[in-house]
Amino acid sequence: MNARTDIELLQPMHSPARLSNTHLDALEEETIFILREVAAAFERPTLLFSGGKDSLVLLKCAEKAFGAGRIPYPLLMIDTGHNFPEVTDYRDQRAKELGAELIVRSVEDSMARGTVRLAHPGESRNAHQSVTLLEAIEEFRFDALIGGARRDEEKARAKERIFSHRDSFGQWQPKDQRPELWTLFNTRLAPGEHFRVFPISNWTELDVWQYIEREHVGLPAIYYTHKREVVERRGLLVPVTGLTPARDGETIQVRDVRFRTVGDITTTCPVESLAADAGDVVLETLNVDVSERGATRMDDMTSEASMEKRKKDGYF
Repeated sequence: MNARTDIELLQPMHSPARLSNTHLDALEEETIFILREVAAAFERPTLLFSGGKDSLVLLKCAEKAFGAGRIPYPLLMIDTGHNFPEVTDYRDQRAKELGAELIVRSVEDSMARGTVRLAHPGESRNAHQSVTLLEAIEEFRFDALIGGARRDEEKARAKERIFSHRDSFGQWQPKDQRPELWTLFNTRLAPGEHFRVFPISNWTELDVWQYIEREHVGLPAIYYTHKREVVERRGLLVPVTGLTPARDGETIQVRDVRFRTVGDITTTCPVESLAADAGDVVLETLNVDVSERGATRMDDMTSEASMEKRKKDGYF
């Protein structure tokens, strides 16, 4: 996954040596090109914005592509109602700072309409975001949804094109993808179809953190070290909250942790860490051997095909 650890990437600066980040210029240029291509090729695009690190990096590139107050498409958030408040607060703050239109659609609204039905009250709402997302696409007639997914996150994401076609049911067919040769993107759509577009597909987790450090991208505080009550469960540190209480026989511990990725509280776990800033996280990321989703997401541990199945059903 984070393969950029060759010795040539280490550049002597002031002691100690630091990673070179010159490759970020090419990644940023590609991302800005794709963001502008979407604006030119589609009538009703939107940028999926959760307030997480990847979407904040994408938003920073959009700001560079178009300028603050000039991003030509709205931001869209699908809220499960169980998101970390630090993240949703930062989402609102960042959208306001940029003067961007923010659209929020809630899984709870889909539950009220009866289009989402939980098997039991404690069931995670994370997988049900697909229904709410498809309803938002129909409501606003979006023809392109820009997301911050990267190919190094998970096996199913690695199969996906930058411009990923979805049929009229919002489904992804991994065996029926369009070629992307010489940065030429096929954007043809039939009525009712749309694209998911992933401008930072070629970035790694390490690239993202190097960019955050270089560009001074602000993040919700839970991305950095803080003390939190957790329990150990199935090799993960599960945060103890009202939605994820400790089970009988589990011992609650207070650990120094941070989140590598953020999502629904019921599915997202922190990792043990003392990294207090982006530079510290870069050094930590150099030494990890498990992807961020593999290390932190309970919903991806059901089977290796779980993400691919959800993407076929319309998931991000």
